[in-house]
Amino acid sequence: MGVFSPDIGIDLGSTSVVFYVTGRGIVLREPSLVVIRNDASRDALAIGEEAREMLGRMPGDLIAVHPILQGVIADFELTVLMLKYFLRLAIGVNRLGKPRAVVAIPSEITEMERRAVEEAFRMAGFRSVYLVESIVAAAHGSGLSVYEPQGSLVVDIGGGTTEVAVLSMGHIVAGRSERRAGMAWDEMISAYVKRMFNLLIGDRTAEEVKIDLGSAVRVKETQRSMIRGRDLVTGLPQTIEISSDQVYDALSESTRNVLKLLSWTLERTPPELGADVVRTGIFMTGGGSQLPGMDQMLATELSIPAQVARNPTDCVALGCGYLATNLELLSRIGRNHPLTE
Repeated sequence: MGVFSPDIGIDLGSTSVVFYVTGRGIVLREPSLVVIRNDASRDALAIGEEAREMLGRMPGDLIAVHPILQGVIADFELTVLMLKYFLRLAIGVNRLGKPRAVVAIPSEITEMERRAVEEAFRMAGFRSVYLVESIVAAAHGSGLSVYEPQGSLVVDIGGGTTEVAVLSMGHIVAGRSERRAGMAWDEMISAYVKRMFNLLIGDRTAEEVKIDLGSAVRVKETQRSMIRGRDLVTGLPQTIEISSDQVYDALSESTRNVLKLLSWTLERTPPELGADVVRTGIFMTGGGSQLPGMDQMLATELSIPAQVARNPTDCVALGCGYLATNLELLSRIGRNHPLTE
C-alpha cells in the first residue's frame, strides 16, 4: 500500500518543522510549538503557526511548549500529536497506506534519543523512518558533491543545534555538534536586556530584536529600535531603546562559539581534506547563518572563504527530500537504518 503514499523528507527542528513531499517540494513550514492547558489534562489548544500567534498573549492557565528541544524530543506525547497534525496538513487525510520519511537528526545523538524519534514517527502514522544526520542532509540540500572524494566544510546553525562537519565520500570525517543555536541566542538577548535595563521581555520580542539589530560583527552605523517589556522594579509596562551595538555585545559570545567549533573541526581534519576546504570554502546553512556579518566574521578569523547557501533555512529539508526521492543513496551514508516495514 506504500505506493499510494508519497515519501517525505522532514527537518524536525527545535523552532520549526519543514516537510518536503516527493513530487511536490516543500509543502509545510510550521513552528515547532504546541499550546496546552497547564493542568493535569494537558489538552492541546493550538499547534504550529496558530500556537505561535498566541505567544505572550495567553492567560495563566495556558503554556506554550516546544516538543523538540536542542534537536531531540523533549515531550514525546506532544511530538506525536504535532507530527500527526502536520502530516494531515502536508498530505491530507484521504490517502491509502502510510508514508515513509527521511528525518534529520543531530549527529551527536544518543541511541535512546534515536529510538524516541523512530517510535514517535511510527505512532504518528509513518510506515518507516530513515534517520540522517542533519549536517549531511544540509550538504545535500546545498547542492554539494557529497559522495566525491573531496572535503566539504558545512556549518548548519539551526534553532536548537549548531553542527559543523567536514564531509567526504558521504561520511563525516571530522565534526562537532553543540546543542546551542538560534533559540539560545534569543535567550542571550533576553538576559542582556534584563541585566542592563531591568526589563523582562518575551521570547518573541527577543527574536525580533535579533532579526532587526543582530550582527556577528560591529556595524559602522549604529541602528536603534524601541522594545517593550515589563519593568522588574515597578512591575509596569516599559519601553526602552536598544542599539545594534548592544545586541552585538549580547550575541558576541554565542557567535564566537561557532568559530570555536569550526577551529576544533579543522584541527582534526586530514591535511588533504583541509586543503580542499581552503580551496572550496565554508558552506553555511540554517537560519542562524543569515545573521548579518556571520560569513564575514568566519572568513576573516579563519582566512577561509565563507558563503551562505541559497535558501539556507530549507537546506536540511531539501536534503532530506532528495534522499527520500533517492532512498538507495542512504546505503552510502553511515549510521542510517529504517524501522522494520
